[in-house]
Amino acid sequence: MVDYSKWKNIEVSDDEDETHPNIDTPSLFRWRHQARVERMESIKREQQELEIKKKTFQEKLEETKSKLVAADQEGQNKKELEEALSALTVEEEELKKREEEFKVKEKVMPWNVDTISKPGFTKTIVNVPKTPPSEENLTEEEKNKRLETFINTNKSKLKVFGMFKKYKDSQEYLQKNPELVCEDTANYLVIWCIDLEMEGKSDLMEHVAHQTICMQYILELSRQLNVDPRACVPSFFSRIQLAEKQYKDSFDEELTMFKNRIRKRAEEKLRIAQAEMEEEERKARLGPGGLDPVEVFESLPDELKKCFESQDIQLLQDTIKNMNQEDAAYYMKRCVDSGLWVPDANKDKSSAEDDKTQEENMYSEINDS
Repeated sequence: MVDYSKWKNIEVSDDEDETHPNIDTPSLFRWRHQARVERMESIKREQQELEIKKKTFQEKLEETKSKLVAADQEGQNKKELEEALSALTVEEEELKKREEEFKVKEKVMPWNVDTISKPGFTKTIVNVPKTPPSEENLTEEEKNKRLETFINTNKSKLKVFGMFKKYKDSQEYLQKNPELVCEDTANYLVIWCIDLEMEGKSDLMEHVAHQTICMQYILELSRQLNVDPRACVPSFFSRIQLAEKQYKDSFDEELTMFKNRIRKRAEEKLRIAQAEMEEEERKARLGPGGLDPVEVFESLPDELKKCFESQDIQLLQDTIKNMNQEDAAYYMKRCVDSGLWVPDANKDKSSAEDDKTQEENMYSEINDS
C-alpha cells in the first residue's frame, strides 16, 4: 500500500495567500520565503552535525577497541579502557536516539518548491483543495469594524506591549495575554507607528516598530508551521535571543525597511493633510463671486496692488482712471467677486448705523412711556 501521508503538508508557494490591506504584502512574502529557507538550512545543518558526530564516534570506538585488544595482548591494565568503551556505548545509544528523532522531524517537514522535485514518479500532480480562512469571507467594512472593536477592547494592553524593550518581558506579556497574538495587533501597531511619526515622535516610532516586527515574525512563523500563532511565541523569542547572526541580520534588515516605509507613509499622509487644510482655508476665504482673494491679489498689476496694500481709495480711483477701461473693469470685477473690494461699503455701513440709531430711539421712547 502506498503511503500518502507525506503529501498532506506541502508548501506550494510563498505568496499564494491574500493579505490584509494594512500589511505590507512584499515584505510579508519575503518573510515567508526567508522563514522557509532558514528552516531548510537548519535541517541541513542538523543533518551535517549528526553525520560528523557519527563519524567522530566511529573513529573513537575503533580506536578504543584497538587499544583494548593491544592491552589484552600485552597484559596491561584494561580497566580505564573498558570504562571508556562503556561510555562510548552510552554515547552510541544517544546518537541512535537523536538520529531517529531527526528522521521523524525530516518526515513531517512540509514539502515545497525546492524539495518536491526529487527523483521519483515521472510526473505527479497534487490538487489540494484550499480552505480559505474565515477572514477571507469578510468585506473591507467588516474587517475594519472588527479591527476597531479589537482596538477598543484591548487598546491599553496593546500600548503596554508596544512599549516593552526586553524580549523576556514581551514574551511573558504575550503568554499572559494570548488574545494579543493575532493580525489585528500587528495592524494596530503599524497604524500607531504612522501616527507617532506624523506627530514627530520618531524615537518612539522606532521603538514601537521593533515590537511590530516581532509580532509579524511570530505570525509568519505560525503560517509556516501551520500552527496557532500563540504556540509560536516561545519559539520566536527563544531564537531571537540566541542572536544567531543570519537570523538577527534578517530581522534587523526587515526592521530598517519597515521604519523607512513608515517614514515615507507618514510624509505622504502629512502632505495630504496639509493639502486638505489649505483647500479648506481657500474655500473659507472665497469671495461672493467664488474667487480666492489671495489668488486675485497676486494676479493684479503692481499699481493696483499698491492701492489695496495702502488702502488708499483716492489712489485707487486715480489709478483706475489712468488704466485701459476694459482692463480696469476686468480687474475690479475680479476684486468684487473675491471680496477684495466691496461696492457701496460706506452706504451699507451708514445704513447699519441709521438702523442702530433708530433702534436706540425706539428703546428710549419705550422707556420714557
